[in-house]
Amino acid sequence: MRFTKMHGIGNDYIYIDCTEAETPSPQKLAIEMSPRHTSVGADGVILVCRSEKADLGMRIFNSDGSEALMCGNGIRCVAKFAYDHQLTAKTNLSIETLAGIKTVSLIKDEASGEVTGATVDMGEPVLECADIPVYSPVNVKRMIEYPVQTEQGEVVVTAVSVGNPHAVIWVDSIEQAPVHTLGPKLEHNPMWPNRANIEFAHVLSPSKIEMRVWERGSGETMACGTGACACAIAAIATGHCERKVDVILPGGTLNIYWNPDNNHVYMTGPAVTVFDGTYTPHFTKTD
Repeated sequence: MRFTKMHGIGNDYIYIDCTEAETPSPQKLAIEMSPRHTSVGADGVILVCRSEKADLGMRIFNSDGSEALMCGNGIRCVAKFAYDHQLTAKTNLSIETLAGIKTVSLIKDEASGEVTGATVDMGEPVLECADIPVYSPVNVKRMIEYPVQTEQGEVVVTAVSVGNPHAVIWVDSIEQAPVHTLGPKLEHNPMWPNRANIEFAHVLSPSKIEMRVWERGSGETMACGTGACACAIAAIATGHCERKVDVILPGGTLNIYWNPDNNHVYMTGPAVTVFDGTYTPHFTKTD
């Protein structure tokens, strides 16, 4: 089985072309291929698929085998993968995800013609609790800077969905943020019926945020595209930031723009190919 390792500011996945043949047991494959010391190493596996509704489709499997609805860094890499592997000649293409169809515009280096990144129309953000979904004891319509009781005390949460659920928590220092202790506790908190990604963010200026993320199904990752969008949305909605925000993550920076004219969120960032390889799965179809 051939694969390509790619990353978007450190958020790395294993990409497999499934446009001609399906990949059996992608959940098991993600669990087997993701360990960093004993296998290929990645945050998960992304399948590049055919679509009857868009130019291409994508399916995302986290390192624990769970299927994700959307991946902002991953979709940029899917678009680059498709262009580089001649699955499409388009530089503006539609990609079907479990969170809906997203439009991706490729960015090419003027000198070499190489695809170096992309801008993704992430669609309209969701702030209504019922649609995220997230439960609150008093059934508030929107959970914006809302106090939540945890084993580590009260934290203030802003709930956002950008295709998948996020909890944004403002901290004084992202270096000392309780990512590995509070992150998994909040991910599995019953308030999130489908679990959630947990962002710990710090506002540096009206146009700049730094953040770390605990991703559901993967743990802490170098970056999260939907998480960066969620932090920017939370910052703008609470008056901390302007409509254009640079979000700094451990793996790099994403540029986020929440357009007031159509209410869509646009994310711009790099897409990088690391290496190509072949892999023989160790499980059998009957496992």
